[in-house]
Amino acid sequence: MKRKNVIIIGAAGRDFHNFNTYFRDNELFNVVAFTAAQIPDIDGRKYPAELAGDLYPEGIPIYAEEDLPELIKKHKINNCIFSYSDVPYQRVMAMSAVVNAAGANFVLLGPDSTMIKSNKPVIAVVATRTGCGKSQTSRKVIEYLMAKGLKVVAIRHPMPYGDLAAQKVQRFAEVSDLAKHKCTIEEMEEYEPHVVRGNVIYAGVDYEAILREAENDPDGCDVILWDGGNNDFSFYKPDLTITVADPHRPGHELAYYPGEVNLRLADAIVINKMDSASPEGIQTVRESIAKVNPNALVIDGASPIKVDKPEIIRGKRVLVVEDGPTLTHGEMKIGAGTVAARKFGAAEIIDPREYAVGKLAETYKIYPNIGALLPAMGYSEQQLKDLESTINKTDCDAVVIGTPIDLNRIVKINKPNTRVYYDLQEIGEPNLDRILSDFVKKQGLE
Repeated sequence: MKRKNVIIIGAAGRDFHNFNTYFRDNELFNVVAFTAAQIPDIDGRKYPAELAGDLYPEGIPIYAEEDLPELIKKHKINNCIFSYSDVPYQRVMAMSAVVNAAGANFVLLGPDSTMIKSNKPVIAVVATRTGCGKSQTSRKVIEYLMAKGLKVVAIRHPMPYGDLAAQKVQRFAEVSDLAKHKCTIEEMEEYEPHVVRGNVIYAGVDYEAILREAENDPDGCDVILWDGGNNDFSFYKPDLTITVADPHRPGHELAYYPGEVNLRLADAIVINKMDSASPEGIQTVRESIAKVNPNALVIDGASPIKVDKPEIIRGKRVLVVEDGPTLTHGEMKIGAGTVAARKFGAAEIIDPREYAVGKLAETYKIYPNIGALLPAMGYSEQQLKDLESTINKTDCDAVVIGTPIDLNRIVKINKPNTRVYYDLQEIGEPNLDRILSDFVKKQGLE
């Protein structure tokens, strides 16, 4: 039987997972190529033979997504598998039109085809959009479980932007591991908060291999926590799904792929950032939940902020640096740094766009709606240099760092600066403690 030719449309994450779980050893299909989008400079690489398996001894090339129509026709492609997240429905169907017009089928793989079963209980923390607050929710879940005497190993959604073969399985147990694995800013923002709190986190490319190592972690493992990325659904079959929704972007929970999948799959839904959202936005999210998942437990949540040195903000003209992906494909117009600048009395938030250089200037062109905030982009050494130059060129009195890591550790800032911290704070009942107590009891972990 002739193998069907396939292209996997991705962004260095879900695409590799879909290949590994559904296509790698599947003799019915021939994966001709991956295409790449969202993340800068990830096309032009190759998915290495060491990871691709026996059917692909030469590896698999990765092309720019803009080449897709030509690739479909040139290679007589049968199926194109859409495999990345945080995309508006209009764009998903526009991509379907491109694929169908070139002659191929447009395919979305679901959880049953891609989720891996663990031999440990699994909690998945996912979201309806990038930047909802998954990370602080994951940290809170871990704190609760650790307080119950359980060993929790976190596994983070992939961000493999370097040497894919070397990144097959990565374990982070201390801050020095971030340098050992040559992490980008985007990776450090997700891994470092776990490590500094004393728990182990895994990531990489091959999530079957990652899971098996995590289950047998040398420090012990009672529970696997899936720390989701963007608004993707879990790579592992969860025993409990907690979905985080954002009332700052009301309605997006029913308009972005695959965020609505997470809303529908949720056992519990955290409506986060209620302390800074409008009543109308909160009500819209509540109505969305009632419409598609009325049986989910709804947790009201806030993200109160703390600042190292508020005096650096008060009365000053400040540059606000926020998490990169949250501002770019996450489309957020406000982050923790912005909230802090307003709360602690900044005289003005300075627009950095006229000072942006190199890759940062390109980012503003690709995402023109970012506004007067600086995304902490650091996917490459050049982006880090451009970030440092842009910060130091900007005409301001001080810098407010709203990223989950201390930028001073990786770039040299020549102005007074202060960090913003934020954690999940539950409001009333039900809360995570109740939900996790039920989980622990049900899983026989008492």
